[in-house]
Amino acid sequence: MFYRQSIVLFGFVLPFVACAAIVGIGIAVKSKAAASFQQKQTLYKSAENNRIGALGIEAQVSKKRPHVERWTSQMSQETANSITSHLKEIGDMLPAKEFTQTMFERPSGSAGFATASAQNSSQVKLAFRGTFRSVQKAFIELETRMPQLQLQELKIDPSSSSTSTLNFQVTYTAWEK
Repeated sequence: MFYRQSIVLFGFVLPFVACAAIVGIGIAVKSKAAASFQQKQTLYKSAENNRIGALGIEAQVSKKRPHVERWTSQMSQETANSITSHLKEIGDMLPAKEFTQTMFERPSGSAGFATASAQNSSQVKLAFRGTFRSVQKAFIELETRMPQLQLQELKIDPSSSSTSTLNFQVTYTAWEK
């Protein structure tokens, strides 16, 4: 009878408390491991989605690479020579009575859009005499061949020499590399 309390305490209660503590620690470790696993699965799915997206973007960029190389080479060419050669080719395609270049000028210094940008640029002033349709075709062709040109100013006046022709004065900002 004297030992009954000690037997109950050390034989039943203490082992039960130790087992309960071990089971509690086991459950806590399992839940922490499950949460960590869930977080790692989420991170893996996110990384996999990012990788697949990057592969898609890389495929799109690789399709555009020849264009970027062409644009880079266009930007590295001297603007005045490029415009002159393109305008000669364009002038050869159009009827001489309907399209004539009357002026080509490269003002020194930057003006217009170029003053608000750190990008290298130059300004080009051009003048033409021709029919509206032919000069419009020439502008479209020139701006298609040289996408670095940005129209800054356009003046259209009636020609004094003919009723069917107009005088065009154009100022472009040519962005350079």
